[in-house]
Amino acid sequence: MTSSHSSSPVPRPSSSDGLFRKDKDPNSRQYKPARSLPDVCPMEPTDPRGMCEGPSVVADQHRWTVYNSKVNLPAALNDPRLAKRESDFFTKSWGLDFVDTEVMPSFYLPNITKEHFASYLHEINQREKVHEQCKNICPTKDELNSVSNITNNHDKSRTALDQVPKIFMKPDFALDDPVTFNAVLPWSHFSVAGGKGSRDVASSRLLQEKLSHYLDVVEVNIAHQISLRSEAFFHAMSSQHELQDHLRETARAVAELRERTAAMDRVMCEGPLRALRLGISRGNCVRLHSKLKLMAAVHQTQPTVQLLLSTSEFVGALELIATTQEVLQQELQGIHSFRHLGSQLCEMEKLIDKMMVADFTTYIRSDLSRPLEEDTQMLEKDRLESLVFGLLRQRKLDFLEIFSEEMILAAKGIVKQCVVNAVSHIEEIDAEVVVKLADQMRLMTFPQWFELLKTVFTSFILFLKRIKATLNVIRNIVLEVLDGNQRNRLAEAAAAAEAATETADAEVETSLCRDSELAYLTHEGMFISDAFNEPEQQPGGEPRTSRPTTACSSDSASGTTESSSSREQATPPFTRGPGMANEDMMPSDLELSRVASNIQELLYKASDVSHDRCVKFLMARAKDGSLERLSSSEFVCLSQEVESFMYNTEELCCRRSVSLRGALQSQANRFVHRFHDERKTKLSLLLDNERWKQADVPAEFQDLVNSIADGQITLPEKKPTAIEERKPSDYLIVDEQKYAVVGTVLLLIRIFLEYCQCVNDIPSITTDMLTRLCDLLKHFNSRSCQLVLGAGALQVVGLKTITTKNLALASRCLQLVVHFIPIIRAHFETKLQPKQYNILRHFDHITKDYNDHIAEISAKLVAIMDSLFEKMLSKYEVKAPMPSVCFRNLCKQMTKMHEAIYDLLPEEQTQMLFLRINASFKFHLKRQLARFGVINDGGPQHGLVMVDIAFYTGNVQALKSLEKLDLNLGEIWEQKR
Repeated sequence: MTSSHSSSPVPRPSSSDGLFRKDKDPNSRQYKPARSLPDVCPMEPTDPRGMCEGPSVVADQHRWTVYNSKVNLPAALNDPRLAKRESDFFTKSWGLDFVDTEVMPSFYLPNITKEHFASYLHEINQREKVHEQCKNICPTKDELNSVSNITNNHDKSRTALDQVPKIFMKPDFALDDPVTFNAVLPWSHFSVAGGKGSRDVASSRLLQEKLSHYLDVVEVNIAHQISLRSEAFFHAMSSQHELQDHLRETARAVAELRERTAAMDRVMCEGPLRALRLGISRGNCVRLHSKLKLMAAVHQTQPTVQLLLSTSEFVGALELIATTQEVLQQELQGIHSFRHLGSQLCEMEKLIDKMMVADFTTYIRSDLSRPLEEDTQMLEKDRLESLVFGLLRQRKLDFLEIFSEEMILAAKGIVKQCVVNAVSHIEEIDAEVVVKLADQMRLMTFPQWFELLKTVFTSFILFLKRIKATLNVIRNIVLEVLDGNQRNRLAEAAAAAEAATETADAEVETSLCRDSELAYLTHEGMFISDAFNEPEQQPGGEPRTSRPTTACSSDSASGTTESSSSREQATPPFTRGPGMANEDMMPSDLELSRVASNIQELLYKASDVSHDRCVKFLMARAKDGSLERLSSSEFVCLSQEVESFMYNTEELCCRRSVSLRGALQSQANRFVHRFHDERKTKLSLLLDNERWKQADVPAEFQDLVNSIADGQITLPEKKPTAIEERKPSDYLIVDEQKYAVVGTVLLLIRIFLEYCQCVNDIPSITTDMLTRLCDLLKHFNSRSCQLVLGAGALQVVGLKTITTKNLALASRCLQLVVHFIPIIRAHFETKLQPKQYNILRHFDHITKDYNDHIAEISAKLVAIMDSLFEKMLSKYEVKAPMPSVCFRNLCKQMTKMHEAIYDLLPEEQTQMLFLRINASFKFHLKRQLARFGVINDGGPQHGLVMVDIAFYTGNVQALKSLEKLDLNLGEIWEQKR
């Protein structure tokens, strides 16, 4: 159905995307400035009509436009481009991209809510309930009649339609289908031969009447259905006419509104909008003037940079270049006359980088090469700070490598200069004959070389102090830059937060103000809202345009620099924070932290380089083995001097260098090897000449043992006069115990004290010296075992036999050494690191070996008596006279044994030894009595045996310290079963 009326013009969107966009969130009631209508044109248009996208509904309302075109209503309602059919008639032709937005409420109409109808609903509610109840209970007569009529008519129509075959009701009914055609018009009713009989004619007429009847039934049903819906159809038609009347009235009202709007535009808008355009034009002119003045200031950059470089003001020149490049990129971008200035400034910046690197190299070389005797620690500190800051600013972080190279060269020169100065004062060395410095050093005597070593150490200490002072200045600059970066970030964050707060407040004020005014007015593309925004943007932009005005009045370098600084300070916080000009050039916090750590590593390297040069100095002297031939006192002096130098460098640089320590350790190992070989050879000679007789103990050795007991593990000072007045003693008193010793043990005590003294003087050789001392103690134990228990002294010294006295004396000497082993262990433990304590287990092994050796000697003494008992008791006979000869000889041998060991072993050991001897005696006597069949029966033989036992008991208990010895001789009798 085609509408007889033209559709009313619908306002079309005219923004860049062709849409009116509204906020989808109904809760956000913040109204943004309204966007342009279809006749909106850009700001300051040159042609008021040429820039429009379509005809104006206001200016063109009296002429024909595309909005006057006829629109087919079904086509509008059935847009095939739509993905779904919309229920709203007025949005059918507005496109797929239309977005519903919230309609701004009217300021003149009250907001009607449900509460306004509360009183009415309360009054009518009860009546409505009564009405509904009556309506449900008693239906009306018309409803009853209509229901019955509808039911009857429906039944009749259904009965009539049932007469029509179902094939006619199929949706795919088509007579061109042979099957369908044959079903409707069967060929059996027609003659095949072509002739028409009366029967065929009757069949055809009957079929025709039947089809006509079907057609009448269908037409009757169709007419009936139309009659049922006639009221709704005519109602729709009448509604369509009413709708057309309303549309005509609406079109007339819209035309009147457009005329009033056009009049309002002519009277109220053209003048103000023209004033706004002129204001914008004036602002553009002011900005242009500011740009020109800024260009004049930038034009003076190159002469100013050259002037700064002539005075070595690298930082100022870099700041000026960076500021100019920033201005070119941000505010003067695209200026044709400055198209080459950026590349020229980059080339100048590269030149400045090379100049700073060369100047820094010259400064470091001159600072490290000047005489070490000068008192000043720093050379032109301000110059160094300026160079370092410039290098950091340009990210030239490899300047520390230059410092490292110059430092190594200076360290080499220090050793050479010290050697040359020392050789020049020694007349015995001819520098013309001996050219090499190493050869000259080897020709020096040890005192001369030792003084040279002290001078080298002192020079390197001063050298490290100078390097540390320089690196401290560099580190302070790096930390200052790092701290400045952190402060800048905090300031930027604070400024951004403040700007965000101010912006939010301004938006709130603007929205409140505009809610009460006209949303937008249009004239040649200018929004009133845009005009409102221009004054707001102008204050933020005004300082930008006026910044160079005051700064560019001078063509000097200071004027240009002040221009850049004032421009940075005047920049709003939300566009550039403080220090933003340098933020892109300055290294990051991670890089600055890495530079700071590299500075510390460079100080460590300086310490290592100094130690390496000293190692080469030592190795040059030790090449011919002269350091190995030093006496103990000379090597101790050398070691103490090296240890002092290492301590000073470690305290100065907080670095424990290992090269010099390793070289000293190597020389110390050679010294220890020679030291140990001399002592071990000496001990071997003493043992080979030892006759294992008790020696007198000189007073100096007693004093030595007393000092050890007092905790002084060192060699005492010699006092010859006092020693001559004192006589030697028979025993060595240790912890109130008497030790009968041989001369070799006394010298052994002095030898291991010499080992301890070396450890005190040279702590670095503690582990090596401990191993050597353990080897010495093992050697003494094994060699003494070979000489005494192994009877080696018979051939080496020429002893006739190894007596029990020799065995007891050897045992006592071993016990004395075992007594001192824990003291030696405790002393070495104080010199070792905790992780080295496992090496102390060697002392435990040595103690065990010594105790085993002592036990073997005791077993040997018991074995001597055991063999004697076995030999004598095998001839024992139980017969008179009593005591028997066998027991008399046994008691005599027991007395000799006691006399041999009593003065050598303490009472406890003597008693334990005789208890073991007594046990051996009981074993052999019990076996002999069992062989004779003598039992404890009180008979004559038993009585004779008891007489011998009493004689044996009396003789043994008569010996010194054995009076209370429990012999327990009752065990010799067999137990009665």
